[in-house]
Amino acid sequence: MKQRLLSVGEQGSHHVFSQNKRITQLGKSGQIEDAIKVFTQMAQKNTVTYNSMISVYAKNGRINAARNLFDKMPRRNLVSWNTMVSGYLHNGKFDEAYKLFVIMPRRDLFSWTLMITCYTRNGEVEKARELFDSLPCSYRKGVACWNAMISGYVKKGRVNEAKRLFDEMPVKNLISWNSMLAGYTQNRKMRLGLEFFNEMDERDVVSWNLMVDGFIQVGDLDSAWKFFQEIPKPNVVSWVTMLSYARHGRINEALCLSKRMVNKDMVTWNTMISCYAQEGQMDRAVKIFEEMGERDLVSWNSLIAGFMLNGQNLDALKSFALMGHEGKKPDQLSFACGLSSCATIAALQVGNQLHQVVVKSGYLNYLVVNNALITMYAKCGRILEAELVFNGICHADVISWNSLIGGYAINGYGKEALKLFEKMASEGMAPDEVTFIGILSACNHAGMVDHGLKLFKCMSKVYAIEPLAEHYACMVDLLGRVGRLDEAFEIVRGMKVKATAGVWGALLGACRAHGNLELGRLAAHKLSEFEPHKTSNYVLLSNIHAEANRWNEVQEVRMLMNASSSVKEPGCSWVEVRNQVHGFLSDDSTQSRPDIGVTLASLNSHIRNAFHISEVSA
Repeated sequence: MKQRLLSVGEQGSHHVFSQNKRITQLGKSGQIEDAIKVFTQMAQKNTVTYNSMISVYAKNGRINAARNLFDKMPRRNLVSWNTMVSGYLHNGKFDEAYKLFVIMPRRDLFSWTLMITCYTRNGEVEKARELFDSLPCSYRKGVACWNAMISGYVKKGRVNEAKRLFDEMPVKNLISWNSMLAGYTQNRKMRLGLEFFNEMDERDVVSWNLMVDGFIQVGDLDSAWKFFQEIPKPNVVSWVTMLSYARHGRINEALCLSKRMVNKDMVTWNTMISCYAQEGQMDRAVKIFEEMGERDLVSWNSLIAGFMLNGQNLDALKSFALMGHEGKKPDQLSFACGLSSCATIAALQVGNQLHQVVVKSGYLNYLVVNNALITMYAKCGRILEAELVFNGICHADVISWNSLIGGYAINGYGKEALKLFEKMASEGMAPDEVTFIGILSACNHAGMVDHGLKLFKCMSKVYAIEPLAEHYACMVDLLGRVGRLDEAFEIVRGMKVKATAGVWGALLGACRAHGNLELGRLAAHKLSEFEPHKTSNYVLLSNIHAEANRWNEVQEVRMLMNASSSVKEPGCSWVEVRNQVHGFLSDDSTQSRPDIGVTLASLNSHIRNAFHISEVSA
């Protein structure tokens, strides 16, 4: 009898074990409802059952359901607490994770490492350091926490602090050495990196790959090739890293390397797609994609990102749709690229639909997706929706702030952009170069000249950010719009970097608006060195001469334009009809698509009416 009871008990335990495993498998494949069904129907549940279900909820974006189940658990163990903390971190809920971490009845080294690692990965090094400094003595020798802190400093470019911590480590492993080596190679300190590499008693393929990648990043391709040849046993990452040759214009060498690979895997093909895309050779990228026997999500993301980077936004959105038809579920990068394409062509309806899919798919907590949503709504003129997305982010990064500041700028909300910039500073978020492009553009669009000048001056003095050509172009445009051409020219003359076409173009446009012939001729001459075949530059100069009644000079400019074989770039617009986006060049005919022609005619009518009303009101 006793033996029979034991046998039944063992069978029950085995059944619970198999069901727990089933819940985990269903969760990994995204079949959440099926996992819930298995969990609900289980007559017997143990702590592992609850832990498995909490993990499934958390990893699929249902963090509130995970917490509800955690609170209802009859018994919790250390794994339960760690799983819930990990779930919060996975979903970007850092404050909630920390609150739970603080009240944990017991913590192990994994608990501490989990919190420190997630803070460092999110760029919050100071918070990570506070936790690190409060580590119990019994865990001070845990190498994982030290490695996490070193990686955090490396990620922020604080290599000296990483090295100080590395030198203090009581115990080091190969990961410690590689993390520190990455600090040098990823921050372009290859001389120090080479010295450090030579000090290493033990190296693995990761060490060699870091050196190869570092040399490629600084453009020292010969040293990269030398190190690659010395790798004892190169792996797929080694070969793929060397394929980065293509990103430096050496596509033929990259192709030769790919042909030498005995066993090409998915990573190799995906890398080649990315390389061709970054070189603007989308035809070759598409050819490789189509020739692949099997494609994974990275293949699709590489293709979609390539189309987006090369301005082929309709192709990017079509590929996004085709990916779904092939049964591939988009991830955060897929959504970010799709939303970016919607932003570029102001496809609001498609962007709205993508937003809904993001929510249903559980990717709303991913920062890269939220940042893309902010940009999409802002560029579509829906600044309130952009604000709602921004306000819903738990831990915004500098890209989040820049996206909304840039959104305010393009929609003419100069004061709101300034307020957000001030709030950004008060919350301790350091601005970067992109922040200042956004805020200076906002001042430009709103005609806030004095504010713009003040911000431009404080870039280097307060924030130690040296202006780039884009910042100078903003200032030239800002001053030029209000007729302060002498000041604008002084800014150009005082530039610490080489003036670009954007700078001279802004000055030429201002000269055209205010009839400054002499300065306009100089700007046009400089601009022709950068863009000798651009028709609009010649047209601007011709108009300046025409308004001054200098018809001989007008004729000369026309002759120069003809001699330069200049080509007018056709304008391109997009319109959404029944959730489909259609692109048009300036000379397109809509005769073959009458429904779209009707939509365009309706839009033109609205524009004319609005213009007429504003004229009457004036």
